[in-house]
Amino acid sequence: MVESKEHTLYRTLPLKVWKADTFTKRLKGLMFRKTPLHHDALLITPCNSIHMCFMFFSIDVVFLNEENQIIKSVKRLKPWGFVAPVKGASATLELPEGTIEELALNPGIFLNISID
Repeated sequence: MVESKEHTLYRTLPLKVWKADTFTKRLKGLMFRKTPLHHDALLITPCNSIHMCFMFFSIDVVFLNEENQIIKSVKRLKPWGFVAPVKGASATLELPEGTIEELALNPGIFLNISID
């Protein structure tokens, strides 16, 4: 838990966020999608690990706790890659490649996520 809000960094993403919160949506994720993400992202919940099987492009991924705080970030995850379960993660946010560096999405930052 954060002790002082004056030192807490919140970010609002300039992306259209889609939510995958059913078994079918979580199972499919971005698999088989031909075009890379550009101005959109996929929030998968609940989720604490991901795979890139049947993916055709690289992505950035942040793992979030229940308070939408980034607890781990993975840059440029390539097709057929895997990320083992992340302790404390309750959701993953799959982002266009390069977003982590562009928006400085580092562990400890809280995200304000609006779902479309």
